Amino acid sequence: MRGSGPEADSKDIMPMNHIALSFTNKAILAPMVRVGTLPMRLLALDYGADIVYCEELIDIKMLQCKRVVNDILGTVDFVAPNERVVFRTCAREKNHVVFQMGTADAERALAVAKLVEDDIAGIDVNMGCPKEYSTKGGMGAALLSDPDRIESILTTLVKGVSKPVTCKIRILSSEEETVRLVKRIEQAGVAAIAVHGRKKEERPQHPVHCDVIKAISEVVSIPVIANGGSYDFIKEYSDLRIFQEATSASSVMVARAAMWNPSIFRKEGSLPLKDVMQEYIKYAVRYDNHYTNTKYCLCQMLREQLENAQGKKLHAAQSLQEICEVFGMSSFFQEASDLLEKKKVSLQVKSPNNDDHSEDPDVIKMAVKFDKREYPPQITPKMHLLEWCRREKLVQPAYETIERPRDRLFCSVVTIGGQKYSSTLWEKSKKLAEQAAAIACLRTLGLPEGKRDESANQPSLNKRKRRDQQLSNCEEHRDCFVLDAVCKKPHLLPKESLCNSS
Repeated sequence: MRGSGPEADSKDIMPMNHIALSFTNKAILAPMVRVGTLPMRLLALDYGADIVYCEELIDIKMLQCKRVVNDILGTVDFVAPNERVVFRTCAREKNHVVFQMGTADAERALAVAKLVEDDIAGIDVNMGCPKEYSTKGGMGAALLSDPDRIESILTTLVKGVSKPVTCKIRILSSEEETVRLVKRIEQAGVAAIAVHGRKKEERPQHPVHCDVIKAISEVVSIPVIANGGSYDFIKEYSDLRIFQEATSASSVMVARAAMWNPSIFRKEGSLPLKDVMQEYIKYAVRYDNHYTNTKYCLCQMLREQLENAQGKKLHAAQSLQEICEVFGMSSFFQEASDLLEKKKVSLQVKSPNNDDHSEDPDVIKMAVKFDKREYPPQITPKMHLLEWCRREKLVQPAYETIERPRDRLFCSVVTIGGQKYSSTLWEKSKKLAEQAAAIACLRTLGLPEGKRDESANQPSLNKRKRRDQQLSNCEEHRDCFVLDAVCKKPHLLPKESLCNSS
């Protein structure tokens, strides 16, 4: 909500931090864990939120990440070694997004802040999370009992980064104790403090202590952001003002109410949930949000409707495409996917990499992709190619895969009888790249690749499939089945296993 707080004359932000982002007179969306991904944040900005927080991200996990500019999506990605995108942001939210971290160590916190500070508007330390995954590492609400560590972390951040630093706390056992802690936090030089009006052992069903937030607002000179009112106060836009007045806070932070319907920030009133969900799905597809997180957020919106027919279909969805089908958006998904594919191809043409396999003149190339939906279970192009090599008494296929640094996509080359084959399209994973290379080889040689409409005409593979299924159901042969079916390093099998499997 814009303009939800009082005038900023008594709540000026301390200039010592080179503040580029005002926390006064703002409504703040602070989605918690597993909610504050890029699509949800952009949707909140569309509807009128001024500042958006990412979900709490643990410092150790972030320190393993590499910053990658994603030219295809137009984003900046922080990617873990297992290829998972831990944090994704874009230029539109650069001046609005606050990076919230979980930390218990000042030096680690500073290293993370340095990693992301060029791509965000502010840094926040979550000292209010009561969940075990956070507190058992000394993070979250566990920090509330260690004021010295709190001061060390915040002071180090304030001195070490150019962006504003804030923190979020829960109230302590008494008002006096809470006020003492907040004053110490203020002296560390933070730009603002968010206060969740519950104790660490309290949950949403417990009433929020507006009186304690109000007492804090009256004794500090920095902005106080009131949090925790979704259950008791906030159901629509006008309730943001009610909660702000009840706490005398400068701003309001909303979590659950914004998850349930992000259009709560609209001055004109909330939109029908159907429209909001469709807009959210569009962002999820355009920015390649993981389908599990997308499904989670949609379930939060549906809530009591999860047991109806649409809710059950959503529960069963296993991909972004299937989610789009549930909401009648299949054509949008196809259009968006085609557009992304064109961008990939365009970037490959404009920015050739001399280290790419696809630029090798000795490689037979073809623009193909592997879509597992086009193949029956346990039948893949790699299996077809391996079977063909066995029948022809050729050396089994050899795959060589590289990763392109700029976008972390993969390309694979398969060698058969001295000839190399590859797809010109880059894939998200090594496995997909190898399947695409196998398809390029099979199509070049005019061989079947195992699609559903072909499998009925492939007796050898069907026979092999039935045998593998029988073996997989037999406990004493299970290890042999896995090694044989995947065809990895068969020479390492003991002689007894080789006899049994053959």
